[in-house]
Amino acid sequence: MSGGPATSGAPPVVLAVVGATATGKSDVAVGLCEALGGEAVNADSMQLYEGMDVGTAKLTVRERRGVPHHLLDVWPVTRPAAVAEYQELARAAFADVAGRGRLPVLVGGSGLYVRAALDDLRFPGTDPDVRARLSAEAEEVGAPAMHERLRRVDPAAAAAILPGNVRRVVRALEVVEITGRPFSAAMPEPGARARAVPAVVLGLRRERPDVDRRIAERVDRMWRDGLVDEVRSLRERGLAEGPTASRAVGYAQVLELLAGRTGDDEAREATVRATRRLVRRQESWFGADPDVLWLDVAADDTAAALTERARALVVPRLRERMGA
Repeated sequence: MSGGPATSGAPPVVLAVVGATATGKSDVAVGLCEALGGEAVNADSMQLYEGMDVGTAKLTVRERRGVPHHLLDVWPVTRPAAVAEYQELARAAFADVAGRGRLPVLVGGSGLYVRAALDDLRFPGTDPDVRARLSAEAEEVGAPAMHERLRRVDPAAAAAILPGNVRRVVRALEVVEITGRPFSAAMPEPGARARAVPAVVLGLRRERPDVDRRIAERVDRMWRDGLVDEVRSLRERGLAEGPTASRAVGYAQVLELLAGRTGDDEAREATVRATRRLVRRQESWFGADPDVLWLDVAADDTAAALTERARALVVPRLRERMGA
């Protein structure tokens, strides 16, 4: 590993770069891959979807600077999210990268996906018949009624799932029905864990005003870079019917725009607000993890200086994990 601990003959230790949206994780991860001989493994749930590029701030080939990136563009936009499948894909990617003497660098802000990749999480099975019946009931009675039903059988799960997230409400009710146990019993607590994969976790954080400014700039840039056209094209490939991809921040708002239910300025502002809410949830999730090594990022930090500070922070921990 150039500039860092060697991986040859070592167990598959993973370096994870996490944090909220708009903190600069992707660029830092690329810099660390260059410095430490690594390859990136995606942990952004929406970058798993093929063609969702502009709205997820997926790095272009040029921006990746020759660093291999794994688990991008894995699923069509019509496919529901499958965290259990992602867990298998991520661990296979870790083994592949480490088997070639490289350092797997997990990067993303989807907390549950990071946990699935690194921790001893086991996901309840599914029953297609039960799922179909509950989905049909949701169509008939509406989201609030289904959420109230969940609240009666599993208050903890209902408190953690937004009433409008019908897919997750249905999933929680399905688990309760097929296992006889609360869905919340299978939900990971952010601060409690048992590692399945040895890892060093680096978290990036910025001051709230800086993050809010970067979010506004990010949304403006996405509009300039063609987010509306991207969503229009993906809609022809079934985006609106995709139970997960259609709810992604930015994509949901542009679908409303294309349907004529909002105007352009309203869709932009709604995307900014939704991104800010997402950031607050991410901050809460990762902030509860005592294992994160936090790197505070200033508004005027250069990419090179930030990468060097990150490298100095993680290399000693990587050496510890690798037994060097």
